[in-house]
Amino acid sequence: MNRAVEGLEYLLAFGGIKKDVILLAFSGVALIISLFSWSPFPFNAAWVAIILCGVPIILEAIIGLVTAFDIKADVLVALALIASVCIGEDFAAGEVAFIMQLGGLLEELTVARARAGIEKLVHLTPQTARVLHGDREEIIPAEQVKVGDLLRVLPGESIPVDGVITAGQTSINQAVMTGESLPVDKSRGDEVASGTVNQFGAFEMRATKVGEDSSIQRMIQLVQSADAGKAKIVSLADRWATWIVVIALSAAVLTWAISGEIIRAVTILVVFCPCALVLATPTAIMAAIGNATKHGFLVREGDALERMAQVSRIAFDKTGTLTYGTPKVIAVKSLTDAYSADRIYTFAASAEQFSEHPLGRAVVACYRQQGGEALPLADDFQMLLSRGVSATVSGKSVLAGNRDLMTEREIHFPDDPAVANYHDEGCSVIYVAVEGEAAGYLILADTVREESAKMIGALYRLNVPPVLLTGDNSNAANHIATQLHIREVHANCRPEDKLNYIDACQQSGQLLCMIGDGINDAPALKKATVGIAMGGVGSDITVDAADIALVDDEIRELPHLIALSKRMMTTIKLNLSFSMGLNFLAIVLAMMSVLNPVSGALVHNAGSVAVIINSALLLRWRGK
Repeated sequence: MNRAVEGLEYLLAFGGIKKDVILLAFSGVALIISLFSWSPFPFNAAWVAIILCGVPIILEAIIGLVTAFDIKADVLVALALIASVCIGEDFAAGEVAFIMQLGGLLEELTVARARAGIEKLVHLTPQTARVLHGDREEIIPAEQVKVGDLLRVLPGESIPVDGVITAGQTSINQAVMTGESLPVDKSRGDEVASGTVNQFGAFEMRATKVGEDSSIQRMIQLVQSADAGKAKIVSLADRWATWIVVIALSAAVLTWAISGEIIRAVTILVVFCPCALVLATPTAIMAAIGNATKHGFLVREGDALERMAQVSRIAFDKTGTLTYGTPKVIAVKSLTDAYSADRIYTFAASAEQFSEHPLGRAVVACYRQQGGEALPLADDFQMLLSRGVSATVSGKSVLAGNRDLMTEREIHFPDDPAVANYHDEGCSVIYVAVEGEAAGYLILADTVREESAKMIGALYRLNVPPVLLTGDNSNAANHIATQLHIREVHANCRPEDKLNYIDACQQSGQLLCMIGDGINDAPALKKATVGIAMGGVGSDITVDAADIALVDDEIRELPHLIALSKRMMTTIKLNLSFSMGLNFLAIVLAMMSVLNPVSGALVHNAGSVAVIINSALLLRWRGK
């Protein structure tokens, strides 16, 4: 049902643009006929443009006034149309209506270009799924898949829902979700996301997230929620438009009273329509949102980019944000001449291959990624709760676990200063014993993202210094901060500690952006001036709490987002200044009879087109 509604909305949106094009085509032909004073009708052909393009404007202005006393551009445009018709300037009235319709179409096209990602995502949404019922396969609408259903995906098909592979191997094109150009190899136990494309092998999967909870639908919801109308500065422009209507009416009446020429008054009404002023902000915001989307940011709040331009510092959670959030084996050491470090690694990975513990799974994953020899099959596997594992590998008994496990089994490991240093840096240690004797150990740590250091350096150059807010201990926090040259560090932070820090910054007038990925970061993301969630590794709650979601977790683009927000504000201010200056210049020229209703309409609406074009430049903007 939701997909049907979304599809209808897009059809209506497309239909609106198509309708505008048709109206403009008929109106343009009619105005050309009117310009050459030839008409196949018993009336001026300009009336075709007045009726097709002008009447909707007049009706909208009347409805706004009657229902909400909403005085905006439409009111002044309607007055200009009516006044032009009353004094017999049919061509001027038709031209005003035509150019206003053209300006509206350009705005719609700009917004549609900025939000083109929505349509792409809708088209990428899988329509059907192959559900397995024992040996029988049934093709059903993708929206009818339930959590727990077993599905089959063939080569070339889009994955219908989020899930976990239960059988088979394949390569997945994840470009729609992560932007990665190369396919990613997947096998049993790996997670797959809806909307991504199965490239090679067939596989079976168990559905874990369906409907609106699936990755592709969450993506669509995030993009659709981007709404330029929420920005504070848009409300300011609307208030200016109201005053301009009052000023324009006063100036028109005064000019008529002094000069006695009603055509001057009508020209003032035409040139002072605040269309460019009203278009100045939303077109810039939507173009900037489109730019941000192309760089992996989904803006959920219309005024988020406006607020981002004002932040003076950025606070980072550590795990999963500046780091990958998954442990990796960074060192292996042998304590005996009987076994090399590689052999210790093989013993540990073999013993852990059936473990469900995150550290055990990390050991096996890293071993395979590093291209070690094929793992020997582990016999007599036992999971030792909160201690480690035991197994028989190549005929030898192997223990892999923490220091408590070795103490319980009376296996002595010598004190090693290097291990103490690793502990101080927040690393995890897995001790390995073979045949009841200490054999060696593995060091696991959460590693810093490759792009983090460069990104932090760019933030300093933008005069937006980073802050580290983490729940890790001081040693681990300072170790990461030293690597990334982050000068301000707050460790051992509970959720309320992060809230208190953000509140203190805001009380002192420092606006702060918070970036996090865990559920514990959700309150801070809500409290911060701007909250950015790591959309790939972050929880649903975290994404919902944020103003902006970083889809592919590539934080290297964060400086671009900050620079883009500042550029957007510059564009808005330039648009507002230009539109106000043009309006006041035009009204002076109208008072002096330099402009008549026809030329006034051209000058005024040329300003609107210039504002839209200037905003559209943000779509492709990229800072140095």
